[in-house]
Amino acid sequence: MKNISEILASVEETPVTFEDYLKAYADPVGELINSYIPHGTHGDMDRYLYDPLYHYSENAGKRHRPLICFAACLAVGGNPDRAATAAAAIEHFHSAALIHDDIADEAELRRGEPCLHLTEGLGLAINMGDLALSMVNGPVVNDPLLEDAVKVRVIKELIAMTCRTVEGQALDLGWARDGRYDITPEDYLTMAIHKTAHYSGAVPLAVGAIVGGADDEIVEALRSYGLDTGLAFQIQDDLLNLVGTDEAKKKDFRSDITEGKRTLVVVHALQNAAPEARERLVEILSSKERDPEVLAEAVAIMEETGSIDYARTFAEDLTLNAKARLAGALPPSQYRDLLVSMADWFVNRLK
Repeated sequence: MKNISEILASVEETPVTFEDYLKAYADPVGELINSYIPHGTHGDMDRYLYDPLYHYSENAGKRHRPLICFAACLAVGGNPDRAATAAAAIEHFHSAALIHDDIADEAELRRGEPCLHLTEGLGLAINMGDLALSMVNGPVVNDPLLEDAVKVRVIKELIAMTCRTVEGQALDLGWARDGRYDITPEDYLTMAIHKTAHYSGAVPLAVGAIVGGADDEIVEALRSYGLDTGLAFQIQDDLLNLVGTDEAKKKDFRSDITEGKRTLVVVHALQNAAPEARERLVEILSSKERDPEVLAEAVAIMEETGSIDYARTFAEDLTLNAKARLAGALPPSQYRDLLVSMADWFVNRLK
């Protein structure tokens, strides 16, 4: 198995755009991440636990979280091999969060395939998510490249990331359980920052900078950039689910409506729709509706209230301001420019 330095060196020129960076390295980085999934001491452990989780992680998309962890380390002049275990930890946490999230949402598809709880059964899927959670701190503890003080600092980041994500999930699930339609955009932002922005942006960047030897000011600048771009990433995901690309429509298109998700688009529409339209939107969101015509009706209400444009503009403004701050905080380098390009990629996924 190649280390990350060898993987990066396998491409003659560092990609200029973040999208090209993902395309160039997602697959070999995925192999590196999956090398941390062990095998069982009994054949049936592999059958019922390790092998299905390995397959799930193989079908993991663009690997942007570990790749931004490596980019942050390189942007501060660090050795990216020191970031490998932390990057793997965050990606396996991502798997755990998605497995458990799909169970809670009673989802059917994940990345174009049936969810684990449908293919393996509810109990085994929960257990696989638990295993993925167990792989968050272990690799870091055993990393021979990291000093003990750095290990402690990274683990503290991972523990806080886990807690914040679970807090955000509690808000998301609790609002749905209690039929809450009084949620404000500010409430949504609190939920999304906790549930997504920390582990999808802030912590990968901060940890990459920490293992790369950056000072606290740089670490916090990267964390702030990750919070803003991670939030924009979630808003764009919400938009893709409603009015997405052809690729998005092949997956779980408009499932957020079926699941009654309180996205930024939805909470803005609930605040701004005419009474009759608001009542109809609440009815659709409460009914676990799957009929494409009814889902399109809900989207039409959101469009009429300007909520889709509102969310798109909010995400664009977040990334524009974040890019300017990051460019001023880091010295010029190809990896700083890649991280700036990341913000554009988040926004342009809908264009």
